[in-house]
Amino acid sequence: MAAFLAAGAGAFAVGFWVILSEAGVFAAPTLYGPAGGVSGRTTFGVLTWLIVWAVLHARWKSREVNARSVSSATLVLIVLGLLFTFPPVWAIFG
Repeated sequence: MAAFLAAGAGAFAVGFWVILSEAGVFAAPTLYGPAGGVSGRTTFGVLTWLIVWAVLHARWKSREVNARSVSSATLVLIVLGLLFTFPPVWAIFG
């Protein structure tokens, strides 16, 4: 369940960094020239995924976690992350 929710958090993080970048609040570094800022935003998303996974695993390893709640939260985070990557949504925040 920790890995599942962490995947949603990673997807949301990518969308979050896109919104911040398009609003001019944050410029992601270019880690691979041909890809431009996308390489920095996706790297931050992967780092978020790994950190959230590690933290949730440590907290939940000996607990029973409600799968339905985690699945619902994951779905919401993924949908928001995807929405934040579409240009029409950028106009709302930019």
